Amino acid sequence: MSKADSSKPSISLNCAVLTISDSRNASNDTSGDYLVESVMAAGHRCEKRAISSGDLYQIRKIISDWIADDTIQIILTNGGTGFTHQKSTAAAITPLLDQNITGFGELFRHLSYLEIGTSSLQSDAFAGSANDTLVFCMPGSTNACRTAWDGIIKEQLDSTHRPCNFGTHYRADT
Repeated sequence: MSKADSSKPSISLNCAVLTISDSRNASNDTSGDYLVESVMAAGHRCEKRAISSGDLYQIRKIISDWIADDTIQIILTNGGTGFTHQKSTAAAITPLLDQNITGFGELFRHLSYLEIGTSSLQSDAFAGSANDTLVFCMPGSTNACRTAWDGIIKEQLDSTHRPCNFGTHYRADT
């Protein structure tokens, strides 16, 4: 079972949150709100936040800019990963990644299956890294964001989580 090492200092990371939706805006972006609140409650910082339509090139521009920004260490996206004609998140972001984190999508779908059954197979949740920036892409529903955050991302960004985590890949003074 996982555990925390209280002898190690916790590292606070700089995060960015992107909601990908043709219907969400600042007043009804509950998934983006949830992710920002969760990031901050875990002791990290939300340095940037945006909402983008499902336009492949608009998504790619925002993500490219954040990947190139040395101050952003974590990018969380929600939306555009379902089995629809508007699905564009993977097509926009995967070409930008240097490395895939295959286990994220697999584990997300497993946790999702425990909640919603076989509907979980329609999720294209994925993660990877580019330019020392971790990118986690999850479905747009607030429940799916909660599943991804509580079940995977929160522990993996916690530098005290053992036996391993992504947080320790970053210096505490960034």
